[in-house]
Amino acid sequence: MFSQLPALDSSLAFLREGYTFISSRCDRLGTDLFRTRIAGRPVYCMRGEEAARIFYDGDRFSRKGALPPTVVHLLQDKGSVQTLNGAEHHHRKGMFMDMMAPESVARLGSIFEAVWRRRSAGWTSSAVVLHEEARWMLTAAACEWAGIPVSDAQVDQRAAEFGLMVDQAGSFGPQNWWAQLRRRRTEKWAQEMIGAIRSGSMQVSPTSAVGLVAGHRDREGNLLPADIAAVELLNVLRPIVAVARFITFAGTALVEHPQWQQQFAAGTPEDLEDLEPFAQEVRRYYPFFPAIAGTALKEFSWNGHDFRPGAWVMLDIYGTNHDARLWPDPEAFRPERFRSWDDNPYRLVPQGAGQVTTAHRCPGEALTLELVKTAVRMLASGGYRVPAQDLSISLSQLPSIPRSGLLLTAK
Repeated sequence: MFSQLPALDSSLAFLREGYTFISSRCDRLGTDLFRTRIAGRPVYCMRGEEAARIFYDGDRFSRKGALPPTVVHLLQDKGSVQTLNGAEHHHRKGMFMDMMAPESVARLGSIFEAVWRRRSAGWTSSAVVLHEEARWMLTAAACEWAGIPVSDAQVDQRAAEFGLMVDQAGSFGPQNWWAQLRRRRTEKWAQEMIGAIRSGSMQVSPTSAVGLVAGHRDREGNLLPADIAAVELLNVLRPIVAVARFITFAGTALVEHPQWQQQFAAGTPEDLEDLEPFAQEVRRYYPFFPAIAGTALKEFSWNGHDFRPGAWVMLDIYGTNHDARLWPDPEAFRPERFRSWDDNPYRLVPQGAGQVTTAHRCPGEALTLELVKTAVRMLASGGYRVPAQDLSISLSQLPSIPRSGLLLTAK
């Protein structure tokens, strides 16, 4: 049943509590839907399997106008696929789906493994930070997979810029402004590349990710404007680099639950069958997105409340992944729960919910799983030590990461 929070505005509470803000109030109020204000704007907060279904199915919501401009500019930007609705969204999303064939996903995993072996060979007795190293390796692998030639020095620059887009999306003030400036430099790089491909001065495979973006045409048969194509190219690369967080969480899980490291280190086919359950539990258990927002496109009713067009709604991603009604013992890290997983797209929602072919669900989840599984294999094989460090994770930090970033030293 719908409830109204008594607080005039919940902005400070949301910033203070972060990932648990919505679920803690749902528990207290005995509801999966309540209304409050954030930044002075009325917002409906919802969680759970049924809420995810309502949010993602039926074209009820748009992402347009649902996030602060500073967040949109860093993570999506104007004109991107996430800001489109209906037939336009599905047509543009088809371009991304064309990149996600099983053989393409496997190819990225192989490239990432080769980059990992090359990069880790240079690790010395001095500590490296896995989160930073994973970003570098993912940037290098993503560019090679996408058909973009880059030097190691260029990877240094691009990895830092992609990292800022993710790290500062939830910040305000000078740090966010600096990330915005760096993003504009990345967009310029991507736009120049799109122009070079279209002019013929840069030759790429038309079936590569960069070739698909450069050659994509809208429903009227027109090439995307170069600035929009650049935005969409970043929307291919940046999410791959963001998987560094999941990889760091996976490494943390191996440290804190060494029985899994020992199992994967054995390397038998039977032992490796649990790689996917392990990766899925990493995605469920650790904090990635706190919530996802949308604005209602049409009038509808749910849970005792009538929603009108323009209503601002936030779906609790972290809380749904930790909902005890859906996940027995949700605060325990238990990969075995995914050995018989039914692939319900409204219960496991770390990157959004719904069917990937019909809703706004992220088309890159298969890539995420492949990269996390590859990283777990590489980490489990050893060749490094884990010194004493602070691996605590703050649920008020948006986005969160283990405090140390996971320090590793070569043996």
